[in-house]
Amino acid sequence: MKKSIVLIFMLVSGVTLGKTNMNTENQSKKMEIASFGAGCFWCVEAIFQELNGVEKVESGYMGGETKNPTYKEICTGETGHAEICQITYDRNVISFEELLEVFWQTHNPTTLNRQGADVGTQYRSAVFYHSDEQKELALKYKEKLNESGAWDDPIVTEITPASKFYIAENYHQDYFNNNSNQPYCSFVIKPKMEKFKKVFKNKLK
Repeated sequence: MKKSIVLIFMLVSGVTLGKTNMNTENQSKKMEIASFGAGCFWCVEAIFQELNGVEKVESGYMGGETKNPTYKEICTGETGHAEICQITYDRNVISFEELLEVFWQTHNPTTLNRQGADVGTQYRSAVFYHSDEQKELALKYKEKLNESGAWDDPIVTEITPASKFYIAENYHQDYFNNNSNQPYCSFVIKPKMEKFKKVFKNKLK
């Protein structure tokens, strides 16, 4: 990954990497939903929980056909669902564009149905959009990133309408915070979190 991802974000959105707007005391909250798949939802949840303006992150499943899927069923790769995080955020504090920037910088969007050692359609890169605006922004950023050569290979991120969200089992929620010493958390999530916090230190809570 090259620094051009940050530059593309700044050029397209017209924002800088300065402190996220904190002057919201006299503004009513404007809550919206974003739904991202970027590999194991434990990693995605841990990252987006740290962003200023994000009020809730729920791990779950979207994009498949099986009703009320379980984690065991998801792991077969046969339900069609992706592991995702549904993010509730205050648009007056953090924009969808900024969430997209974090999304594309914190996973590899060029590996089809895979993130690192996690392999299967449930680990696919995906933006499940909730409005025409989210769709247009996601498509625009994907196109600009491909044109920029920020990645050596084409971006394969799926951009598709949000469908029914099935929240994952309770033990998946707030997983990293509750299981930081678990091997996967220690060897996979912690290094990713350290890198994320250095790059996005001005956007953290």
